[in-house]
Amino acid sequence: MQLLHKIHCPNCGSKAERHYITDRQLTRTQCSHCDYLMINCTRTGRVVEAYAPGIYARR
Repeated sequence: MQLLHKIHCPNCGSKAERHYITDRQLTRTQCSHCDYLMINCTRTGRVVEAYAPGIYARR
């Protein structure tokens, strides 16, 4: 089962989508405007995959 919420992108503030994929225990947040993508495990909160142009990782 998959649920969809319309949200504001955490990267650019534009309209984005958050998909809750319950059978795989994943949450996918994506923005078509800035190409932001974040996939998290809903059980552990760990990041499975991420791509966020303009946000730099700490070293």
